[in-house]
Order: sequence, then structure tokens, then C-alpha cells
Amino acid sequence: MPFVKIWVHAVWTTKNKETLLAKTIRQAVFEHIHQNALNKDILMDIVNGYSEHVHCLFRLKNDQTISKVMQLIKGESSFWINQQKLMKSKFQWQDEYFAVSVSESQVNTVRKYIQIQEEHHKKKTFMQEYEEFIQKYGFQVFQEKDSG
Repeated sequence: MPFVKIWVHAVWTTKNKETLLAKTIRQAVFEHIHQNALNKDILMDIVNGYSEHVHCLFRLKNDQTISKVMQLIKGESSFWINQQKLMKSKFQWQDEYFAVSVSESQVNTVRKYIQIQEEHHKKKTFMQEYEEFIQKYGFQVFQEKDSG
């Protein structure tokens, strides 16, 4: 039996980074994402975010990939949001996402950071956070192609 413990901090946004996750619905969305992940055997630790984005911390199992986990989480949650009619128009997530590994020694720090998203974004916009994330981790950003 393989022993695998790889922590991943993932972040994704609403389509076009629109502020669609109103305070009145976002907790239900985050709770649904968390529960759905657990139901799909994804070792989800915490889910939280703000009006246009989601942060989560999860552990990969030996037979999972980041790509597959993100596909399951994002695809099902957008379907659920639309099914529940939480938005007036069709809801979509942006195709892109960030995912970085988290060392065991930093898990509690990342967990606390995810927990305080509402407070954090009173001081810093998501776009400021986005730019810092790009620079801190050395990501190369490509413009998303229009699919329509």
C-alpha cells in the first residue's frame, strides 16, 4: 500500500472574475464544495473564499491528480449552483486555477489564511492577491481564449 501525503492549496475564480458569490450564498456554496469533495473521496480539509474566488486545501491520494480533482470540484459545483438557481444567469467558473504544494509545516498557516478570507479581503483586493500569487510562485500567465 502506498503512503502519500501531498497537500495542495488551490484557488479558482468565477468566470471573468465577476463578484457573483454574494455573502448570502457563498457559505452554502463553500459547504457544498467541501461535502461534495468528501463524497467523491477527495481529502478536502477546508474551503472558503470571497465574492469572486475560492480557496481550498486538500490532500492528494496516490491515485488522484490535481487536474482530476479540480475538474470534479469545479464541474460539479457549477452544475449544483445552476441547479439550485442561486444566480439569475448561468454560473461558470473560470477555466484557470492556481494549485501549489504545501509543506506539512505550513498546513496550519495555509488553513488559517483560508479561514480568514473575508477579513483578508477588507484590506486587499483579489486582483492584488492574484498578482502577488503570480509573482510569489513564478507562474506564467496566458490569456484565456474565448470559447464562444
